[in-house]
Amino acid sequence: MIHTTHSLRVRYAETDPMKYAYYGNYAAYLEVARVELFRTIGMSYDDIEKKGIWLPVSEFKIKYLKPALYDQPLEIHTFIRQIPGVRIVFEYEIYNEAKEKITEAETTLFFLDSKDNKIIRCPQFLMELIMKNWKES
Repeated sequence: MIHTTHSLRVRYAETDPMKYAYYGNYAAYLEVARVELFRTIGMSYDDIEKKGIWLPVSEFKIKYLKPALYDQPLEIHTFIRQIPGVRIVFEYEIYNEAKEKITEAETTLFFLDSKDNKIIRCPQFLMELIMKNWKES
């Protein structure tokens, strides 16, 4: 398993009239956390793309348990719990400053060769980084 934590604060522009984080912004929050996970294990998302690999999202699931509020600091815990094949699954838990879990989510991405637009297995360079950072749960 790989687990990382990323913090952010809900900005005013991301809220609705109730000062709740607008539900559509959660996809961006998760993307930031996912990109930071790659950086933490040793490769930026930009470097993955420069090696000719794209990672389109094929599934997005989310469960809102409590609202995130304007100016509230959030912790996004991101997990990879399965060794990737042609897909990589990210699981997320978002916590507020009271350490209450407010959101659970999951995204599934697949590996796409940018030259020929074909789905491929997780490339070796990325698999090596994943295995180097893998910890048994």
